Order: sequence, then structure tokens, then C-alpha cells
Amino acid sequence: MTIKFFLPFIAATFIYSGFVSAEVRKPKSAASKSKPTVTQKKPAVPQIVQPQWKVFTPPDKGFQVLMPGRPKTKTQVQKTYMGEIKLQIFVAQPPEQEVAYLVTYNEFPYSYAQMTKPQTILNQAQSNTLKATQSNLISERNIRSSNGHPGKEIQYIDSAGKVTTNRMYVAEGRLYQVMAIVSKKQRSTLSKTITGYLNSFQLVLRR
Repeated sequence: MTIKFFLPFIAATFIYSGFVSAEVRKPKSAASKSKPTVTQKKPAVPQIVQPQWKVFTPPDKGFQVLMPGRPKTKTQVQKTYMGEIKLQIFVAQPPEQEVAYLVTYNEFPYSYAQMTKPQTILNQAQSNTLKATQSNLISERNIRSSNGHPGKEIQYIDSAGKVTTNRMYVAEGRLYQVMAIVSKKQRSTLSKTITGYLNSFQLVLRR
């Protein structure tokens, strides 16, 4: 029997509830009484403001990653059949961009981490995340961290067109998730930046 574990998708639910998913709203212009001209200039395309990226390391120094400024932190406590488990969330959303960068981790009880295969945890995290965000899977592949920990990368899209790339790793009794959520409009523009962000994530052994 497959053990259902719902904690891995809490981060996705959190960020989707706070992420600016709608297209940037254009201000309504006042009605003009003058007759429209035959030729009209196309509105200028707004330039994306590039934030200053810096290496971020959490207080417990379990990982490091490049972030666009200092991320906001949040702790969520989830009651499970294993007891209360804390989910640590770190999220950054640059101004004037329809993208959010997110790192989360939760620590498993020792017995669960020892008895459950990493691939099982990763597969359950994928299934639960897709259900929680009501998204369709675009792609998936097995990966490993730079120091050899098993992982999985999934990319999925929701009904509003937001695309999430999520790299998950199981390491030292924890599940880490590194995510970038971007709007349909800015997906292609920010593609290289998102890849650079995901590649910058490094697990640090806590010994």
C-alpha cells in the first residue's frame, strides 16, 4: 500500500496563493472626446528590471542558492500521522516581474526516512504537488545534486498558464524543493535566469 504524504506540496500551495498570477493590469485611460487618429503608436513594451542576485544561506546552513535579494521566510507546521512536521519556506519575488523563486525543506522523522526509499518520496511529492496545484505535467527527469543526493525535476503548468519548474532532492532525512514559478507572458524572457537560479542550488552536508 502506498503511503500518502501530503507535506511536499504545501510549499506549492503557499506560493500559488501569494504569487501574482494575473497578467499585469494596464491602467484605464480616461475617455477622450477627441476623434481617434488613423495611425496610432504601439504601446512601449515595459523593460524587465533585473534584480541584484546574491548567495543566500539559511540559518542552519543546509544549502546555498542565488536569490534576487533577501527572501522572505515562513514556517508552516503540518500535523501528520508521524506527528507535527515543520516546513521551512524561503521565497523571493522581484518587483515588476511575474515570477517567484522558492526554496523549501521539511525534515522527516528518523524512522520514516530510514524505511522509505528516496525515489518513493520523490514520486509521492510529484503526484501530490500536481493534485494540489491542479496542474498538468510537462516533463520529468531524475537528477542528482552536485554531491550525489537523489533528486527529480518536474515541470508543470496550471490552468492560468503559470509554469513551475521544481527540482526536488532527498538528503539527510529531508526533502528539499527548489522552484521557480513564472507567468506565461514572461516564461521565455526569464528562461535563462530561471535555469541559472536552479543550477545555483547547492546542498551542504550538515555533519
